[in-house]
Amino acid sequence: MENREFKTLLVTGGAGFIGSNFIRYMVRKSNGYKIINLDKLTYAGNLENLKDIEDIKNYRFIKGDICDRDLVEDIFSSNNKIDAVVNFAAESHVDRSITDPGVFIQTDVYGVFVLLEAATKYKSKVFLQISTDEVYGSIEKGSFSEDDTLAPNSPYSASKSGAEMIVRSFFKTYQTPILVTRTSNNFGPYQYPEKIIPLFVTNLIDGKKVPLYGDGMNVRDWIYVSDNCIALDMVLHKGKIGEVYNIGAGNEKPNVWITKKILEILEKPETMIEPVADRLGHDRRYSVDCSKIEKELGWKPEVDFEEALHRTVRWYVNNEKWWRPLKK
Repeated sequence: MENREFKTLLVTGGAGFIGSNFIRYMVRKSNGYKIINLDKLTYAGNLENLKDIEDIKNYRFIKGDICDRDLVEDIFSSNNKIDAVVNFAAESHVDRSITDPGVFIQTDVYGVFVLLEAATKYKSKVFLQISTDEVYGSIEKGSFSEDDTLAPNSPYSASKSGAEMIVRSFFKTYQTPILVTRTSNNFGPYQYPEKIIPLFVTNLIDGKKVPLYGDGMNVRDWIYVSDNCIALDMVLHKGKIGEVYNIGAGNEKPNVWITKKILEILEKPETMIEPVADRLGHDRRYSVDCSKIEKELGWKPEVDFEEALHRTVRWYVNNEKWWRPLKK
């Protein structure tokens, strides 16, 4: 097992949900890292997510697009050495990818190429691509392992699959030291309120009904964002170069179960559920086999799922100042 050391991390998309939680986790873990956060600040990027650490001397924010080759080149050339790149930057909402797929291809594929080109040129030690379990497509029984064929079913998951292919090609052709993680559905603080858990919680706080797709029986594996951050940290420092790691928590729940649990926590009636037409190409079930990261790196989720869900709901209840401007 490797144990790499870094001085400077370039975290792209670090003002988003998972990226901001990861930066906060790394800052709290060690103030020895210099962290550069490159984020375009689209609708889902929010510097309020990092308000509590913005003045830390080893943290620097740069507003910009990973597709901007001149900017990316300048960041790599003017910071002595970017030891590691952790790429969270992506368009990531499936519904938006159905209505406007072009922007997903641009950011999620071409943007990754731009970053890889610079990381290769300036000899970064690691390029960690944050991917998703959605690249596998749907599975009725069992779980996907890292060696299974990718079969994406939405423009979003197709763009993430395309990114992975670019990453793999740089490893095989240029020996760029890459790693890939495929993570299940994250939830927790600072998640933009278009995703199911924050959307439903904030709707219910406002006395609005919650729109549940189809029969509500689409199954997802849910992981609390802090557990994912720990896993990403372990892969970054100890993962075998060139490898892919599934990250999931074994909390497979249908959407209707999640919905009813949120109603229960907020003491709302089930009449607040409003069934709506199903999403186009809606995958029925995602499930990943996480035995590889458990065996090779010793990672397991730490936070109990129901406790994490209660914690998340309470965070949105107590942080209206954060999410209310976003809902407008």
